Amino acid sequence: MNKTYYNPEDLKKFGDISQWNEELGKKFFDYYGKVFEDGALSAREKSLIALAVSHVVKCPYCIEAYTKDGLQRGITKEEMMEAVHAGAAIESGATLVHGVQMMNKYNKLSM
Repeated sequence: MNKTYYNPEDLKKFGDISQWNEELGKKFFDYYGKVFEDGALSAREKSLIALAVSHVVKCPYCIEAYTKDGLQRGITKEEMMEAVHAGAAIESGATLVHGVQMMNKYNKLSM
C-alpha cells in the first residue's frame, strides 16, 4: 500500500473548510467560483492556468483537481504539459534571477 502525506480523499473535503468559519468560507467559495467563470479569459483558459500554478505551488490536491477539470474541458495532455513547462520556466527563472542578488553580495564582500 502506498502511503503519502497527502490523502487524496481529503480533496473531497475541501468544502468542509467553511465549517469552522462559515462567513469566511462562503466568501472564499463565492470568490473562487466567480474567478473561474468565463470573463476576459475562458473558464478553459483559467483551468489551464490553474493547472500550471498548481504545479508551481506544488499542491497535489490542485494538480488532481485541475487535471480532471482540464480533461472535462477538452484540454489535451500536450496542452497540460506545455502549461506545466511554462510554470516551471517561470519558477526556475525566478530562482535564477535571485542569483544576481547573490552575485552582487559576493562582489561587495569580496572587494
